[in-house]
Amino acid sequence: MKQLQNYYCGQWVAGTENGQVLYNAINGTEIATASSKGLDFGMMLDYGRTTGGAALRKLTFHERGPMLKALALHLMEKKEAFYKISWATGATRIDSWIDIEGGIGNLFANSSLRRQFPNETFCLEGDPVSLGKNGTFMGHHICVPKEGVAIHINAFNFPVWGMLEKIAVNLMAGVPAVVKPATVTSFLTEAVVREIIASKLLPEGSLQLICGSANGILDHVISQDVVTFTGSASTGKMLKAHPRIISESVPFNLEADSLNCMVLGKDVTPEMPEFEIFIKEVQREITVKAGQKCTAVRRIMVPENRMEDVQIALGKRLSSTVMGDPNVEGVRMGPLASKDQVKEVREKVEQLSKQQEIVYGSLDKFEVKGQDTERGAFFSPILMLNKDPFKYTDCHSVEAFGPVSTLMPYKSTEEAVELAKMGLGSLVCSIITADAKVAREYVLGAASMHGRILVLNNECAKESTGHGSPMPMLTHGGPGRAGGGEEMGGKRGIFHYLQRVALQGSPTMLTAITSVYQNGGKQIEKDIHPFKKHFEELEIGETLITAKHSVSEADIVNFANVSGDNFYAHMDSTSLEGTIFTQRVAHGYFVLSKAAGLFVDAKKVR
Repeated sequence: MKQLQNYYCGQWVAGTENGQVLYNAINGTEIATASSKGLDFGMMLDYGRTTGGAALRKLTFHERGPMLKALALHLMEKKEAFYKISWATGATRIDSWIDIEGGIGNLFANSSLRRQFPNETFCLEGDPVSLGKNGTFMGHHICVPKEGVAIHINAFNFPVWGMLEKIAVNLMAGVPAVVKPATVTSFLTEAVVREIIASKLLPEGSLQLICGSANGILDHVISQDVVTFTGSASTGKMLKAHPRIISESVPFNLEADSLNCMVLGKDVTPEMPEFEIFIKEVQREITVKAGQKCTAVRRIMVPENRMEDVQIALGKRLSSTVMGDPNVEGVRMGPLASKDQVKEVREKVEQLSKQQEIVYGSLDKFEVKGQDTERGAFFSPILMLNKDPFKYTDCHSVEAFGPVSTLMPYKSTEEAVELAKMGLGSLVCSIITADAKVAREYVLGAASMHGRILVLNNECAKESTGHGSPMPMLTHGGPGRAGGGEEMGGKRGIFHYLQRVALQGSPTMLTAITSVYQNGGKQIEKDIHPFKKHFEELEIGETLITAKHSVSEADIVNFANVSGDNFYAHMDSTSLEGTIFTQRVAHGYFVLSKAAGLFVDAKKVR
């Protein structure tokens, strides 16, 4: 049987024992074994810091960006090979597209962020601050790459996206990574990392991989490292409380599964397009990836007078979802990732069933196309009904991480907000409404307990990426139960891996350090006009003092005739009583234009 390898200190290394057996989620056959036994995690982290980190920190943002783009293009060329491997995780083509091409899309998106950064190895943040009366002392925030390693401990449900969306950010910041995917689906992550390493597009040491257990790796972290975790809240909290994390003050980003909700606005009737949009969106969130998404909808909130309509429509929609082998034509939902997941989800459904009833689906009786229900990790979509969600509250605290969701009524938008917040912190929620007032009331009420809110209506439905899709340029994370973390988010995500330093000194000194002219800094005068120089010849702080010009009324009148701007402050000196002006005011654009003209060197350039 194939044994997965770890990419460790510049080479592919198998564990010294066979380790955990990995199974095909569809037919139960053995795929490979995975082990990290024998790896020295301390040496692994040191290698990343000294080899990968040192190389990445020498690159500017404008060099790191094209590096990510080249990697994205390379992986896109290899994507079909990844699709074939992804099948064994139980993924349909759509499921794999979200995972594989969604992950590669993060590389593309982050590569484009180079335009928002300087062509430097560091960047400035915010505006400069004057700290002295005479302008000789000031401050500015400078951000430099941390000199540690990003350690990414990822969940089983997105073996590609989970890795690429994280490393895209730390690599752009100039920080290397050690990736620890969930072992059960690590065979797909290993295939992608093999292509990344083979491409030689990243500096050596920028990326390392652990396919087996990473137990003990946190014993070796230092203050310059960053740890991210995606998975269950209980495991995340345990890791976050690790003594080394606390003693070294290591940044720890926790993104935990949460009880996300979707709300049908009280204004929506069955005849409106928003009703059909709602039904389709709920069905998709229950069945895509077999409900194994941290953003999947677990609670469905509907006006009490629409409960029957929604239950019937949603039941019909779910019944049209064919479950089975993703390779069989017509199949739209595959199995869970493993038999262990089936057991865990079943236990959660049984727990939830003590307070609410199953109105669609079954734990035991369901059809699977093209495969044996006993061999694969299949699980039927389950829709539950909770008629009194304020009294029976397990649905707000117990999550079945599969194709399971609970339908519940509400009386007013205020009550919908209250129910949403009973999840005690979620990654995302959605409201489907055509009424802006309803949307505003819900969003402002629910926002404090959610990391992202999708407001969906007929106007944006065709272009919407959906409830379950976090986007690279927006933050992903949430408060409370969702972990209190934040990742991605465009530039925001990159700053997680940069050390922010409050830099203080004279304007001239800060200009020299930052390569950005600071107001009040020393000015450099040269005999040669700037227009006669190549860009590379210009010096920061180089200044040209031009001739002077006194603005006359003739200038103002002439500019008014050219521009058509006859505003009274420019044209009528008798109308200025009660204003701050004592005479006619020159047009702002005239001043700008004249300054530009004075800057021009009228002499012919040889």
